[in-house]
Amino acid sequence: MDFGFNDEQQAIKEAARDFIAARFPPARVRELAESDSPYDDAIWAEMCELGWPGIAISEEYGGQGLGAVELVILLEELGHALAPAPLISSAYAGLLIADAGSGDQRSRWLPGIASGQARGAAELTDDPFPVAGAAGGAAVLVLASGDGARIVESAEAELERVDLIDSTRAYFRVSANGGDPLPGDVELPVAKGAVALSAELVGIAQRALEMAVDYAKEREQFGRPIGAYQAVSHRCAQMLYETEEARSLTYYAAWCADADPSSLPLAAAMAKARASDAATSVTNAALQVLGGIGFTWEHDLHFLLKRAQVSARLLGSARQHRDRVASLSGLE
Repeated sequence: MDFGFNDEQQAIKEAARDFIAARFPPARVRELAESDSPYDDAIWAEMCELGWPGIAISEEYGGQGLGAVELVILLEELGHALAPAPLISSAYAGLLIADAGSGDQRSRWLPGIASGQARGAAELTDDPFPVAGAAGGAAVLVLASGDGARIVESAEAELERVDLIDSTRAYFRVSANGGDPLPGDVELPVAKGAVALSAELVGIAQRALEMAVDYAKEREQFGRPIGAYQAVSHRCAQMLYETEEARSLTYYAAWCADADPSSLPLAAAMAKARASDAATSVTNAALQVLGGIGFTWEHDLHFLLKRAQVSARLLGSARQHRDRVASLSGLE
């Protein structure tokens, strides 16, 4: 079995990293995070031209017809740059409609979501701020309704912006009655959404790890880089272990989504639990490596730490997903 990316997937990863690095340098991320809206419509339009909103949507509905692995590749790179973009919520709305929607619902909404012209938003938590990422300006909202979900057009919903510790993404409390129920089972698309969030968390952990290692190489104490001391080097090694384990589980879950859907619920729960723990643990460990500078507002680490704290709780906390792993494995 080949555990690496194929040529197309590698090209997507390289192109995404170059594009995101050019559009979202740390100074631009900070500027957007400290503004009234964290999103740049011009950059979103460029992402739409690249076909990113529809990367996992069938070509029948105007998407690229790729899969969860390719979506995860994009979202890991977006997480690595802490890119303020509404892609994850819009893509999740597309997954829910594609997998659980009727033929009419797919025909009506997926082409717009795939092109980015009719951006979607989906519920990412059961807490009082149910929609994150793309509710402002979205054409369609996909909200939970018991064991299923329903489509609500944005004109029929009331949106209230909610300020969380993470200022690199927009969060909204949504109130809406009625809507058009999705007739299908939402278990698999919800699991795909958890995998997508796991990829973002892996990217955050990787970026925090790189910050810590770079600092440990440069900062000197007693004439030696602090990374030469075991207390620091062992901490960095643990950060690497946690990041790589989360990455492995996330890409396995993405592979399951495309090739072995029956294994996806368990794989997704494992990935989200590990990625949530890894992102929060690694960003906290990076704070310890950086010391005093890491606690300052001027350093960018706090943006990573705050995004990790919020994303770790979306679509279920690490504890909730560990409970789900136990249940699906017959350990309860």
